[in-house]
Amino acid sequence: MIEVKKEGILLNKTNLGFENEGVLNPAVISDGGMIHLFYRAVSKGNYSSIGYCKLSNPLTIEKRFDMPIMFSQYDYELHGIEDPRIVKIEDTFYITYAAYDGVNALGAYAISKDLITWKKKGLMVPQFIYKEFNRLAGSRMPLNEKYLRYNEHEKIVEKKGIKVLLWDKNVVFFPRKIDGKFYFLHRIKPDIQIACVENLEDLTTEYWQNYFIHFGDNIVMAPKHKHEVSYLGGGCPPIETQLGWLVIYHGVYDTTNGYVYTACAALLDLKNPQKEIARLPYPLFKPQEDWETEGEVNNVCFPTGSIIIEDTLYIYYGAADEQIAVASLSLSSLLKELMLNVIISPT
Repeated sequence: MIEVKKEGILLNKTNLGFENEGVLNPAVISDGGMIHLFYRAVSKGNYSSIGYCKLSNPLTIEKRFDMPIMFSQYDYELHGIEDPRIVKIEDTFYITYAAYDGVNALGAYAISKDLITWKKKGLMVPQFIYKEFNRLAGSRMPLNEKYLRYNEHEKIVEKKGIKVLLWDKNVVFFPRKIDGKFYFLHRIKPDIQIACVENLEDLTTEYWQNYFIHFGDNIVMAPKHKHEVSYLGGGCPPIETQLGWLVIYHGVYDTTNGYVYTACAALLDLKNPQKEIARLPYPLFKPQEDWETEGEVNNVCFPTGSIIIEDTLYIYYGAADEQIAVASLSLSSLLKELMLNVIISPT
């Protein structure tokens, strides 16, 4: 078992109107000698925007903005922008987030050169109704019945005058191009899928139609262990190591008291990240402390950002959907443990 230190709560909600209901699920990046944290801020009515603070070290806040750095501007994000993740690819920062219009939650992204001024580029995931997804994805092989259970929306095709679409969120970029292509993880329940394109403008309707026809080839991780039996989802941006891409993700299992969200770890192949190398058979950490077990949503550890200082991996996560907490562990110990759980491919 990996020794994980719960460092405690880093950020709490305030009385400011944009974050008086909760702060959670932050994107984190180290740049220019500082740590930059972009977090989901929730106001009354469950409207989300992105707040910002700057850290002088992994556990110390130096400056916190008293207004959102990103907020809803377009119809596709009318009800909020949620759960950011951030990477720097070449000379550009990319933030991905879930755009919520009050009916649909879909992955979108924005870019920046300075971490302050952001240009939204719009939705980057397919905008299909479930029936169309099912027809395409099931054309070559039967779909796992959980896709129907989690995504069919009780056959409701329109709500509040808005077409009900397949939810596709938890979009997480790899922090560099691989063979000249952008790679990213995304999540249509219950699995984690992977996609790649040379240019993000290539994420067209035609691209996604072809992607769904070959859907089985694009599932990179599926539920395997008890702590993730309900579904998986992307977490922190993958971390490049000599052994592979370290992926910190969330796994969910159901109990009589509702879902429990845990932080999990796996390794993907460096050259071919569609290939899973190893996965921990137990949660990296799970809800145990009061701030994780009781809150806006009980029993939630939802990892979304990380930084590495020497051999220490700091993981930033939403705790009970109400505050932001930090956990730390030895990176080398985690990699060693993962290599004890290498996945044997069938011959």
